Amino acid sequence: MGSGLEQTLLDGKLLRQVANAVASATMTPLTVEHPPNKLLDLVSKGLAMERDEASKGIAPTPLYDSSMPIPAGYGSIPPPRSHAVDFSIVQDTKGSSKNFPKHETRHVSEHKNVARCARFSPDGRFVATGSTDTSIKLFEISKVKQMMLPDTREGPVRPVIRTFYDHLQPINDLDFHPQSTVLISGAKDHTIKFFDFSKTVAKRAFRVIQDTHNVRSVSFHPSGEFLLAGTDHPIAHLYDINTFQCYLSANVQEINVRYSSTGGLYVTASKDGAVRVWDGVTAQCVRSINGAHGSAEATSASFTKDQRFILSCGKDSTAKLWEVGTGRLVKQYLGATHTQLRCQAVFNETEEFVLSIDEPSNEIVIWDALTSEKVARWPSNHIGAPRWLEHSPNEAAFVSCGTDRSVRFWKEIL
Repeated sequence: MGSGLEQTLLDGKLLRQVANAVASATMTPLTVEHPPNKLLDLVSKGLAMERDEASKGIAPTPLYDSSMPIPAGYGSIPPPRSHAVDFSIVQDTKGSSKNFPKHETRHVSEHKNVARCARFSPDGRFVATGSTDTSIKLFEISKVKQMMLPDTREGPVRPVIRTFYDHLQPINDLDFHPQSTVLISGAKDHTIKFFDFSKTVAKRAFRVIQDTHNVRSVSFHPSGEFLLAGTDHPIAHLYDINTFQCYLSANVQEINVRYSSTGGLYVTASKDGAVRVWDGVTAQCVRSINGAHGSAEATSASFTKDQRFILSCGKDSTAKLWEVGTGRLVKQYLGATHTQLRCQAVFNETEEFVLSIDEPSNEIVIWDALTSEKVARWPSNHIGAPRWLEHSPNEAAFVSCGTDRSVRFWKEIL
């Protein structure tokens, strides 16, 4: 907020535009319960508080207080290796599929109980895993790669650079703040916890959101000012991370939530088998794909980078690609059975391939994303099917987490 915004506020002809701009920036719904005047009041109060604090010499309170420097370039997202795939092109010609490159894999660590989830940082430099044992492990990818080299003469490499213990029950999901060295976790103990991983000795959270239900899924808004939580409560929870104010949106049990790349939309996967698209500002449902996975639970849903399509996965043993604008089914990825675990279907970093799990054979199955043909089936090297797959956002590498407690790293053989 600054003098430009103050001048706009003084111009009565632009009140509505200001309300819309603030709504877009803060995701405060423009509804009967939250009229535009309230948004203007919030802006005015914010400006007044800012002036008052400035006059008293009080600096704004940051999200976290770190005595350690942020890693150089953290939060900057390198450009993708290729342009986004245009899934609007109908391509069903057999034999035209691309080959998925060979990967090597390595057991890099294990938890004391089931490894339940994983998430890469936006810049791909870190990956975090969460476990039934209530711990979170943070890996530095450069050290993982060093560990995988055939000749490591400097002694054993330890890729786990932080371990956090602050939950009382199993961890369900993780996410990285888009600009700051902050990792959040959602868990069965009804909490969302904030960890500053720039501090080498911190083992516990520096902030906690106490929710009312089991937190199944968490996702930061690209601005870093808000986060979504999918819980066992029938309403998705939207939190302002500075005030912890909670906004409520849906009326169905949304168990998986993910923002689009700009935050203008978010998508949810539901226990009732539906995939729903929501307006990122008003938190209103703008597209409901009912029965996306029949009556089976929809276990994951995420946007393509261009926000035009959604990749979903369900306990009906399918992965599907949907067009956001119409709700039309564009592609189906068949041939992998997943009916028990809450598994994911994920894109590789170029969105040319889709990866998921076949539970009976304990294999990782890969499809050409455009032709929907299976192009590879690899032994997962886990004892029992992996519970979670997570692909790097910017290189040919992914992690798998298992019911066997182990975390494996996979990278392309160059």
